[in-house]
Amino acid sequence: MRFVDEVEITCISGKGGDGASSFLREKHRPHGGPDGGDGGRGGSVILRADPGRTTLEHLRGRRVYKAKSGGPGRGRHMHGRGADDYVIEVPVGTVVLDRETGAQLADLTEPDAFAVVVRGGGGGRGNMHFKTAGNRTPRKFEPGEPASTIELALELKLLADVGLVGFPNAGKSTLISVISNARPKVADYPFTTLVPNLGVVSRGWEGAFVVADIPGLVEGASEGVGLGHQFLRHVERCRVLVHLVAASGYGEPVEDPVERYQSLRGELSRFSPELSERPELVVVSKIDVATEHEVEDAVARFTELLGAPPLLLSSLRGDGTKALTERCWALVQERDDG
Repeated sequence: MRFVDEVEITCISGKGGDGASSFLREKHRPHGGPDGGDGGRGGSVILRADPGRTTLEHLRGRRVYKAKSGGPGRGRHMHGRGADDYVIEVPVGTVVLDRETGAQLADLTEPDAFAVVVRGGGGGRGNMHFKTAGNRTPRKFEPGEPASTIELALELKLLADVGLVGFPNAGKSTLISVISNARPKVADYPFTTLVPNLGVVSRGWEGAFVVADIPGLVEGASEGVGLGHQFLRHVERCRVLVHLVAASGYGEPVEDPVERYQSLRGELSRFSPELSERPELVVVSKIDVATEHEVEDAVARFTELLGAPPLLLSSLRGDGTKALTERCWALVQERDDG
């Protein structure tokens, strides 16, 4: 299944049913008076967060979603039938925006959370409501309220406790496949990951946390370069960030690992200043294919920059994976307690 994290749709509510203009005519009551019933309420359009869905792909092939109209009132005081609401299932983490104004209407971050994006029209009153002492045979009735339309933009932001960020080829996909139940595509070339991956890291009886492998970012991502905005929005949901910086540059535009870290951190900050305040871990990855000098130099420079040594990691050998998951778990617990 393709990963689709933004779609635009049109939602139309149901029109309210018209009230009825009717008069009671029975054998022994030839002038029984007005008995027109009310119209039924039109259906609303509702978005509901379904934990079983992971993308917005199912909404891609259809643009308009319309609820049914309410039934008209009838004689003998019979009201029109109200229409069922139209429920659209979306993944947990979907943000609902008014496409015309850009205003955020809802943020469905919990399973089964819902938002009524457009309400059905109310039913009109029948003529039985308009009988007065001076007018015993009113023909007046109310039409149902009209349907309403809204243009929506839906954006999916993945929910994760820990986000793995880094330039392409930093080793994020390999790491998430080692520490969690995720099985992403792994290869030795940049941009192996074209969609975010989610994995669950089990801590046994203590619990578990969710980790997200955010596809490799590049310089200028905060201005939309590459797939910048498409993936940066997912970082906003992560409570803890793990910066993976390969010990060797591998021909990257920014060869120096410290400069790569500072460049990526700058992109995150420019996209959302709040991200610069997010708890983070710096991890020097791929130490198994770097020289001893490259690793020592990276450790010394990061220690000077951060005031503490970075974690060292080799996902292929398993070096540092236990220490990393323990540190991530501790930070997640601190965020929960805070």
